[in-house]
Amino acid sequence: MFFKEEQHAKIHLIIFLMVLLAGFYFDITKTEWMMILMISALVISSEMINSSLEKTLDRIHPEKDEAIGKAKDIAAGAVLVCAVIAVVFGIMVFLPYLLG
Repeated sequence: MFFKEEQHAKIHLIIFLMVLLAGFYFDITKTEWMMILMISALVISSEMINSSLEKTLDRIHPEKDEAIGKAKDIAAGAVLVCAVIAVVFGIMVFLPYLLG
């Protein structure tokens, strides 16, 4: 349901599948797999928490509210932080394979 209904979840899933394919293609090490899987789980989990928070807040208080808007922005920011760090992990893992 999450991946079917949430647009950002679909994007995260597609990127995750691409990273998995790249991992198999480059035959990354066990340690690199652990890093990739852990950071991917963190990104997807944070997106799940963000989506559930947004749905809950929208249900509790459907009208626009500044405090609720800030809370939703902070939760979305947490996902962004995780995603940016995931990109850094991806660069650290895959760049040496691409260059060499």
